[in-house]
Amino acid sequence: MSKENYRIRTMNKDEVELAVGWAASEGWNPGTYDAQSYYLADPNGFLIGLIDEEPVAVISAIKYSVEFGFIGFYIVKPEFRGKGYGYALWQAAMAYLSSCNVGLDGVVDQQDNYRKSGFELAYRNIRYEGEFTASHGLEDTPSSMLISSEFNLLHTQDFERPFFPANRDGFNNQWRLQPNAHALTISSGRKIKGYGVIRACQSGYKIGPLYAEDTKCAKALVTSLIAKITTHDGCEKVYLDVPECNQRAVDLAESLGMIVVFETARMYTKEMPSLPLDRTFGVASFEIG
Repeated sequence: MSKENYRIRTMNKDEVELAVGWAASEGWNPGTYDAQSYYLADPNGFLIGLIDEEPVAVISAIKYSVEFGFIGFYIVKPEFRGKGYGYALWQAAMAYLSSCNVGLDGVVDQQDNYRKSGFELAYRNIRYEGEFTASHGLEDTPSSMLISSEFNLLHTQDFERPFFPANRDGFNNQWRLQPNAHALTISSGRKIKGYGVIRACQSGYKIGPLYAEDTKCAKALVTSLIAKITTHDGCEKVYLDVPECNQRAVDLAESLGMIVVFETARMYTKEMPSLPLDRTFGVASFEIG
């Protein structure tokens, strides 16, 4: 690595779009409009490595709080790999999150490399893919429940917060409002029993997050979200990323005829956060948690 002409700095908002584009080229299938939501999570958390002002490496290091951060978007242009540029960027990202318990969703065969940086495996996340038509409707909605896109923001925020190690209300609000996305709650009376978002991606749509009190609520949300994006004469690919340790989520995906197409290793530098994974039926994002 030539240190003389290599520098690392914080990305601007437009450069986050570049990182999302690189992720798409790597086959990670990010959301079409994810960049703005990601940038709002931490405007200082996206780093770029440049040689003579040419971008050659990117990474995200989202500092949600002084206690918790998340690493993602770790990509080096193929022709610059193996030369130390990526590792220098990695070190800068980890230095930015030095006070935090840091999480990541890494490619499984890179676990040993992440362990060298202090990460330990917590569990696997599994990406499921399925093809759906408009026939997947609301027939699974429990009669005592109401599914709606009109919901109380404060109640929804209160419902979401336990599912993540830090407050990220700003990100969550932007996530559900991005173009070509739909957010639904399922509730009984005034109590929210589940919440989910579906959004357009480079290929098809992803459901995430998907949080629910039980499998019936989760399935009702999934079928209702799918109904938002399917037409009677079309078929859409839908992806759902589930924690493998939640057997109910795995069973739900497989009951819908979805198949495994990818997996990641969820790892942390410190103790695994105490989260309701038994009620987490879909992860919001492999890139920023």
